[in-house]
Amino acid sequence: MSEATEQALLIQWARLHEQQYPELRHLFHIPNGGWRHKRTAARMKAQGVKPGVPDLFLPIPRPGLWIEMKHGRNKLTDSQSQWCRALSGAGYHVVVCWSFEEARDVLVDYIERKSTPKD
Repeated sequence: MSEATEQALLIQWARLHEQQYPELRHLFHIPNGGWRHKRTAARMKAQGVKPGVPDLFLPIPRPGLWIEMKHGRNKLTDSQSQWCRALSGAGYHVVVCWSFEEARDVLVDYIERKSTPKD
């Protein structure tokens, strides 16, 4: 398994459970990481891509959930840590998940709560 595989499993699960949890229709990936051709990377940077932004966002009020996916021995980069701190400081719920199952559980818990999650 890889981080990309775990995240793809999460998105597949989310699509299959949109009937049960309609909020999942709004879950989306921010394509900030990964290798790109220099020309593509420059174009994306010009369009506003920024390193370190968490991988996934669920924009439902309470106040919004950011998920950074990690796998194996991966660690947060400095820019990822900075983004997570900044988003958390702005009132968002930010979670680093190490597997599809953990991310799935975070999403379900977040959606099923009627108030803002407590860290």
